[in-house]
Amino acid sequence: MREAFHESLDSVRHDLVAMSALVQTAVADATTALLEADEEVADRVIAADSAVDTLSEDIEQRCYELLSLQAPVATDLRMLISALKMTAEFERMGDLAVHVAKVAKMRVPDRAVPNKLEPTIARMASIAEVMAGKVGQVIDGNDVAAAHELDDIDEEMDKLRRKSFRELFKSDWKHGIEAAVDVALLGRYYERIADHAVSVAERQIFLVTGELPVSQEG
Repeated sequence: MREAFHESLDSVRHDLVAMSALVQTAVADATTALLEADEEVADRVIAADSAVDTLSEDIEQRCYELLSLQAPVATDLRMLISALKMTAEFERMGDLAVHVAKVAKMRVPDRAVPNKLEPTIARMASIAEVMAGKVGQVIDGNDVAAAHELDDIDEEMDKLRRKSFRELFKSDWKHGIEAAVDVALLGRYYERIADHAVSVAERQIFLVTGELPVSQEG
C-alpha cells in the first residue's frame, strides 16, 4: 500500500515537471508571436493552454484523493500541500503567456513592441522562459540551491521592469498611448511569470527543509 502511495507521489512530481515544460514552451512561443507579429503562433499558444489547465486539474484531483485516503504526514504531507500550490502557480504562468500572445495577436500585422524597447522586452521574455524551465529542474532534483538562485535571476527581471516603465514617461516617447499600454502590460505579464516561478521554488524549499520562506508565510 505504501509503495503504491509513493509511486503516486512520484507521478505527481513527474507531472509538475511536465507542467514546467509546458509553461516554458508557452512563454517561448508567446514571445515569438510578440516579437515577430506571428498570429499563427499566438493562436497556438492560446489553444495549447488547455493542456496546462487539464494537467493542473488532474494533479489537484490526485492530491486531494491522496490527502483524504492516505492521511499523509511529515514530508509526504508537505509534498501534497506544495504540489497543490505549485500547480496553481504553473496554471497562472500559462495564463500570463496567453495574455502575451493575445497582445501580439491584437496588433498583427504590426508588432506591439516599439523597436526602442524590443531589447528590454526580449530580455524580460528570455528571463521568464529560463525561470519557467528552471523550476522544473528544481522540482525534479529537489535542488534547494537552484531554488535560491531564482531570487537572483528575479532581481534582473525587476530592474528591467522598472526600466521599461521609465521609458513610457520620457519626453521623447513618440509611440502613443496604445503602445504605452501594451508595453506596460507586457512588462507586468513577464514580471508576474517570474514571480510565480519564484513562488514555486520557495514551495520546493519548504518541501525539502520544512521551512516556509518569509514571502510565503501566512
